[in-house]
Amino acid sequence: MTTVLHLIGPGGAGKTTVGLHLARRLGWQFVDLDERFMSCEGSINAVIEASGYLGYARRNVAVYRAVRSALTTPSVLALSSGFLTYPEDVDVGYPALRCAIETDALTSLLLPAFELEACVEAIVQRQLSRPYLRGDRASEERRIRERFPKFMAMRCARFRSDAAPDDVASQIERFVRR
Repeated sequence: MTTVLHLIGPGGAGKTTVGLHLARRLGWQFVDLDERFMSCEGSINAVIEASGYLGYARRNVAVYRAVRSALTTPSVLALSSGFLTYPEDVDVGYPALRCAIETDALTSLLLPAFELEACVEAIVQRQLSRPYLRGDRASEERRIRERFPKFMAMRCARFRSDAAPDDVASQIERFVRR
């Protein structure tokens, strides 16, 4: 099976930015699940509007499986922000898939802070600076407050993403090469 390092965390945690630096440092391929989803399914917002969040999540799990099975070289794979926080019943095989990703030795959680309030402030600020997102402060804050305890309970390596992206990538690279 091909080596895959999963980057997980909320939107705005730095998965794509750090992932690109990390893949370059390791000499691996970088894959962004959101980009793959959009190339296969179209706009995430449009899918959510048409099918609801659970419909989007089901389709995203299917896209993940297709992407993962097609990988043939070592890869850094940035997951969608909510991928490991979907409801258990989103897909019959999802609980086992989530457990496998969460407990994989290379899975790395990115958060700008490990304290709730500092994390909320950083994530909301980052998300609101993205012109392509339609979120507002209240919805972004609600989302990270809901997901933060779930992320902190995950059994995987954790990295703070509040430093320069290449510095964070360097920390993860040292972790991978150990």
